[in-house]
Amino acid sequence: MEDLYVTLQDFLTHTKSIAYVLIIATLICLTGFWNFLTGRDDD
Repeated sequence: MEDLYVTLQDFLTHTKSIAYVLIIATLICLTGFWNFLTGRDDD
């Protein structure tokens, strides 16, 4: 079985990209939840 990461730079780049994806997903979910909460005040 081949190694997934050859260098430390490969590992850090992979980890950073996963962190960015998680941050973007969290911001999208928080925005949707905020719209859900504030949308109920209009009624």
